[in-house]
Amino acid sequence: RKLLHGSHSLWLLATYIKGQTPFPEFSYVAMLDDVRVLYYNGETKTLHPRGNTTAEDDVFDSNICACSGVNTILKLYFSIKGVLALQRLVVCELRDDGEPGQMITRDAVRETTTDELLYVDKNFTYQGSLNVSAQVLNIHVEFSMRRHEFLYQPFCIKTLKGYLEKRRNQVNRKVKPKVRLLQKQLSSGFRVSCLATGFYPRHINLTLFREGQPVADHEITGGDLLPNADGMYQMRKSLEINRAEKHTYTCSVTHLSLDNKLDVTLVLMVLALMLVFGVAAAIAAWKRQRAGMTRT
Repeated sequence: RKLLHGSHSLWLLATYIKGQTPFPEFSYVAMLDDVRVLYYNGETKTLHPRGNTTAEDDVFDSNICACSGVNTILKLYFSIKGVLALQRLVVCELRDDGEPGQMITRDAVRETTTDELLYVDKNFTYQGSLNVSAQVLNIHVEFSMRRHEFLYQPFCIKTLKGYLEKRRNQVNRKVKPKVRLLQKQLSSGFRVSCLATGFYPRHINLTLFREGQPVADHEITGGDLLPNADGMYQMRKSLEINRAEKHTYTCSVTHLSLDNKLDVTLVLMVLALMLVFGVAAAIAAWKRQRAGMTRT
C-alpha cells in the first residue's frame, strides 16, 4: 500500500525462523522512512542502534512491540503448515499535518502474504488466508484490532515522533538529482534513456517526452526506484526507437529539492549521425589503405 507523499513512516520487519540456521530464531529491523535506525537480535536479546549520532535509548521501548504478539499465530503456522519461517511487517504513518495515517500489519510465509490488517481513520480492514476455524480467526482479528487501536498505533506514532526529533536533519535533507538523457546505438536502432541519480528523498517524478508529448507507458522500460550505495536513489526510464525516427526527446524531473522542474533535451537526428559514422568509417578505411601502401 502506498504511503502519502510528504508523510513520514516507521517500519518494523520481524523474522521468526524454525529449525537450524545461522540466523537468530527471532530478529527485527526498524526503519525511519528509508533510514535504518535499529536492529534487534533475539538470540542475544540485544538492541543495536544504527547510524545514530544522538542518544536514542528513550525512543524505542522493546517491551511494547507490534511484532511480539504474533507468537500464537506463529505456532498455528508451524503446526498446521509446517513452515520454516514467518515474517511480519508493521508500518505506521504520520501525515504531513501531524495526524496519524494508516497502519499496516502484514504477515508473510515463504514470500507470500497470508494476512493483512489495515487500520486507518479508526476503520479496520482485514484480508487473510489463515487455515483455521472461523471462531479462532474471529478471536484473532478482534484481539488484533483492539491491540492496534489502543496499544500498537499510539506506541508506533510516539516512537516515530521520537525518531523524527532525533534524526530530523537526516530524514529531512534534500539532495538534488543529477539528470542525464542518454542515447545508445543498438543493432535495431537506438535506446534513449532518462537517468536521475543521487537524489534524496526517494519521491521523484520522472517523465520522458517526445516532441512535447509524454511517451506512452507501454513503450517505456524501467522506472524502478533503486538505492545507491551512499544512501541516495536513482531511477532510469528507457525507450527503444528505430533508425528512421527523427524527434526531440525531453527528460523532465520534479523533486522536493528542486524549485522548478528540471528538463534535459536531446535532438535525435539519425540521418546526421549516420553521415558522421559514414565519414568516420571512410577516413578510417583511407588511413588503413595508405598505411598499406607505405609498407609496400
